[in-house]
Amino acid sequence: MKHSILKRYWGYDAFRPMQEEIIDSVLEGRDTLGLLPTGGGKSLTFQVPAMILPGVTIVVTPLISLMKDQVDNLADRGIRAVLFHSGLTPREKDLGMTRCRLGKAKIAYVSPERLQNERFLAELRPLTVSLLVVDEAHCISQWGYDFRPSYLRIAALRRIVGEEVPVLALTASATPEVTGDIMRHLGFREPRVFAKSFTRENLSYIVRYADIKEPMLLRILSSTSGCSIVYVRSRRRTRELAALLNDAGIPSEAYHAGLAPEEKEERQDRWKQDETRVMVATNAFGMGIDKPDVRLVVHYDLPSSLEEYYQEAGRGGRDGRESLAVVIAGKRDKALLTRRVNESFPPKDFIARVYELAGNFLNVAVGEGFGMVYEFNFSRFCSTFDLPPVPTQSALHILTRAGYVEYIEETTSRSRLMVVMRREELYDLSLDPATEDVLQTVLRAYTGLFADYVYISELMIAERLRLSSEQVYQSLLTLSRLHAIHYIPRTTTPYLVYTTSREEPRHIIIPIEVYERQRERMEARVGAMKEFVFGSTACRANTLLKYFGESPNEPCGKCDVCRSARHTARLRREEDSAPSINESILYQASRPAGIDITDIIANLTPRYTADEITAAVRSLIDCSRLSLDGTIVKALP
Repeated sequence: MKHSILKRYWGYDAFRPMQEEIIDSVLEGRDTLGLLPTGGGKSLTFQVPAMILPGVTIVVTPLISLMKDQVDNLADRGIRAVLFHSGLTPREKDLGMTRCRLGKAKIAYVSPERLQNERFLAELRPLTVSLLVVDEAHCISQWGYDFRPSYLRIAALRRIVGEEVPVLALTASATPEVTGDIMRHLGFREPRVFAKSFTRENLSYIVRYADIKEPMLLRILSSTSGCSIVYVRSRRRTRELAALLNDAGIPSEAYHAGLAPEEKEERQDRWKQDETRVMVATNAFGMGIDKPDVRLVVHYDLPSSLEEYYQEAGRGGRDGRESLAVVIAGKRDKALLTRRVNESFPPKDFIARVYELAGNFLNVAVGEGFGMVYEFNFSRFCSTFDLPPVPTQSALHILTRAGYVEYIEETTSRSRLMVVMRREELYDLSLDPATEDVLQTVLRAYTGLFADYVYISELMIAERLRLSSEQVYQSLLTLSRLHAIHYIPRTTTPYLVYTTSREEPRHIIIPIEVYERQRERMEARVGAMKEFVFGSTACRANTLLKYFGESPNEPCGKCDVCRSARHTARLRREEDSAPSINESILYQASRPAGIDITDIIANLTPRYTADEITAAVRSLIDCSRLSLDGTIVKALP
């Protein structure tokens, strides 16, 4: 049955390595941990069982943008899925829950902060849940690089849906400590672990050193071909490097989280269709991007951990063909990594101050706010109180780990609407011509509007009607005020969820496990990153494998360290087998007419320098092995 579902909905004849074993384990009702590297096809390991099992499959994932993409992709395949996160309206949440109760949704994606809401958990109790999936499962481990306290609530969720419901935990990169922690927190019973080796035999890890990186980047891209990704750490740098590459005749685009959804989609499509060769991107690019023929991944800026690096570099060569993962490193990068640790752990009094100012900013009184979700304009918050953005963001993450709030990073929500008026009533509306045109265009361009919320593009509607986006926006607001539609405009904003009532700053306690221990772990991860990039003796592929708990048998033979070692060994062999300088000179001077000393120098350069050759000739003359007549050197018997 699983093969027919794979063929029917995804069009594949066979599963990728490890997928079928994980699916079989899940269908047997076993708690299962799947470690599949980036591009290994984790989603299918729960989507296929979801179509076989009765009831609904709940998938906990922190990636809201990927959650939306998966729901859309499943809808295109005829599979009903719903999602729950803090950015939805009450009407959308109720509609999603109704679909689950009525059996009209097979998969429900849930963001981890929803698990803090007791009402939401209570609504899950009556549902028939057949499988609980924990995506990005390393987030549940305090040893992981992306620990999220809200993930610890999954244990409570398991009790609600039923202890007999199997759990499938999935992650792309985890150390042995993290995998053990995952299974402990999720209460695995007789677990089965499926771990695909982190070896990527078709991927060559290369490090190039350059203090001025732009010329090196241009040289790398000019000497390679095919689709490429260049990873950087800031939005500004995506724009600067894309402009630099375009000026050099290399078609490039910038990609970061701040782009409008339509713009992201357009840039992504141009890159997928090879109209754009290089995507210069922050780490916002890559999740769910299944392009198999990426030949080159360049890290212009260094990530903070080998987990992040492995996932990003692993987006190259998914088709199994030879590909390059290149790091460009400069002297400043070591210091920048160290500074990142300090910025990630600002002083504790600064953290308490950020907590107090956030409450003031949101008008939350002391003792209030528990369970409430607030839109949180981070940029305005920092400018209002003159706070440095990077340490402030880190303070919010630490407050999240300490359990005082849940800070949900900036997410861009696409515009969406649902028609709430009966079709016959729409014809009785008295509308101005522009609003009438907008309504008719929406009804013609989108399907399913009367049954569900549908994502729309104001820009597309505006282009079709030759109106401005503002005119379309105002027309949609008018239709919403008339209760003809329920329109939710696009928003780009983070959220702050109060997981406890607001405390006074003096009562804010940051536990050792959250601050000191986490800092130590980040320092260890940064140290491993430095060793990988700046080490010059160990095979880079083996350094990665050992970090993830594997014991490689031999060097990869393809990274820059292995290539350099092979080149050095070849030169040594050549030197060992080559005749000495004296033998070489005597051989050339043994001609009957002798040889000009300038020719000897020319013939033996660059193996020896001119000074070394001249000194050797003088020594041979002194010991009567050579004669010199002008510039002609002749061997003596």
